Amino acid sequence: MAKRSAAPLTEPADKRPHAEYTVVARRYRPQQFAELVGQEPVARALTNALQAGRVAHAYLFTGARGVGKTSAARILAKALNCVKGPTPTPCDQCDICRAIAAGEDIDVLEIDGASNRGIDEVRAIRQNVQTRPSRARYKVYIIDEVHMLTAPAFNALLKTLEEPPPHVKFIFATTEVQKIPITILSRCQRFDFAGIPTAKIAERLKQVVAAEGKQADDEALYLVARRAGGSMRDAQSLLDQLLASGERLTVGQVHALVGTAADDRVLSLAAAILEHDAPRALHLLGEFAESGLQLGEVLDQLIEYWRNLMLVGCAGADFKGVDLPEAMRAPLAKQAPAVPLDTILAGLEILTATKARFRNSANGLVLLEMAAIRLCRLADLVSVAELAQWLAQSGGASPPAAERATPARISPRAPELPEPKKKPVAEGEAHRNGSNGHTGTPIRNGNVPASPDAPFEQIWPQVLEQLGPMLAGELAKAGLPAILGPKTLVIRFPGRYTGAYEYCKQSSSVVRIEETLREHGHEWAVRVEVEAMPAADVTGEQSAEQPAAPLTNRLREREALQNPLLARATEVLGARLMRMEEGFGQQAAAPETNADVVETTED
Repeated sequence: MAKRSAAPLTEPADKRPHAEYTVVARRYRPQQFAELVGQEPVARALTNALQAGRVAHAYLFTGARGVGKTSAARILAKALNCVKGPTPTPCDQCDICRAIAAGEDIDVLEIDGASNRGIDEVRAIRQNVQTRPSRARYKVYIIDEVHMLTAPAFNALLKTLEEPPPHVKFIFATTEVQKIPITILSRCQRFDFAGIPTAKIAERLKQVVAAEGKQADDEALYLVARRAGGSMRDAQSLLDQLLASGERLTVGQVHALVGTAADDRVLSLAAAILEHDAPRALHLLGEFAESGLQLGEVLDQLIEYWRNLMLVGCAGADFKGVDLPEAMRAPLAKQAPAVPLDTILAGLEILTATKARFRNSANGLVLLEMAAIRLCRLADLVSVAELAQWLAQSGGASPPAAERATPARISPRAPELPEPKKKPVAEGEAHRNGSNGHTGTPIRNGNVPASPDAPFEQIWPQVLEQLGPMLAGELAKAGLPAILGPKTLVIRFPGRYTGAYEYCKQSSSVVRIEETLREHGHEWAVRVEVEAMPAADVTGEQSAEQPAAPLTNRLREREALQNPLLARATEVLGARLMRMEEGFGQQAAAPETNADVVETTED
């Protein structure tokens, strides 16, 4: 559309240009399929259909807000009714093209599904489709937000939608396709409009700024594009608001208008949380609130930062899905490898839960402070499996602080603690403690790992301590592993420890063991085996060396694990069967005893 010349200052106020101002999102709406930014697959499919003469009678355009659904519907209507068409490149010069672009053509009816959602409106459509178009080639019905139609309205539309007159085309647009009945979906050709990448939005905004005769920093436009969340219309609306504030658009103006924190302030807050410095994190949040920042926007920035931590931790700093400016990539690349992935995921759970509560709360600062403190304390939490093991071992007593497995922290190097003296422990007690006769502080809490050249008898106890009490307790039942060749470590369990064997042979357990060995300088592949039980043990007969009661109990456990519910629980939760009530799994069960430690007495 041509731009009007500036009016003199003496012109009446109601006739000055600003009284007829059209927003940027409407003035720069795409007019050709080639101008649909980020929707190249949809544009290509529609263009091919027009060229081949295979235009369907009904289309459904679905996707997020502001990604070009209605614009594509208008372009398709122009392509069908242009005086030079049907053509994939309408002329935009004829009266029909201009009327459709302005939303004023009498043969292209744009209907709001939210306000025309009843059966009476659909009945009117059914009656009008029989009338031929006034001047165009086709009568086109564009129904926006079609999911708002009622169930009776959808039912009334079914027959007409399936077999419309040859001069009628339907184009539906919706943001919630899951609300549309399957009977409607099966009668339409569906096109899914994807979210527009940030880089493409920023490039389009740069063209708009140049067309408006304004100036803007590239970083400011990129920030606006990130803020839009994949919606071109949202980005253009925000840009329109920002362009009214001055001749040149800067990053500071964007942060001031939107209420977001600058990148360096977000980095400072994230660093304080990852270093478990709760006082500094609370101090920064207080500064954010005093400076007038929107706390909801700050929370969104933290969620985005933790998402990028997750992506970098899983896929590396060069992963294309990481949407950050270059200034933030280097710090994030250093932080992500130092934080366990489970800790990052737990942090995302806390932040997203806080976001859900944030909408309905008047105490946003309190919720954000609670989230920051919880994030700082993630390293002090204990897994459910470790807690259950500690409770079983200590009879309900709290686990000692020295045995808590603490994730890696981003902090100055921890002081090296002297290794505590070790004392020999009886075999039965070692099995109950799950330590193979070795006690001491886990390596992750400050112990210096043994040299790779040290004897394996010195390395294996530290590996057990680092693996945590539950897995270490099960591995201890196998005794000292055997080194098979230069690259393989064989962990062989006695036949009576089938439960421990099943737990340790899981892929997650094997990976943990191999990673821990790698930290000690050994690239070993771990193989878990179990010895075959003697025939007398399999049949449950009593022998001189082993009483029958523990073996019967073990057989009961193996049979119980055949239950699909228990098997699924052990697989998902990484758990194992700790205790069985009398009579579980068998009608006549032997008295419950400890299958791991058997005490015998001599007459």
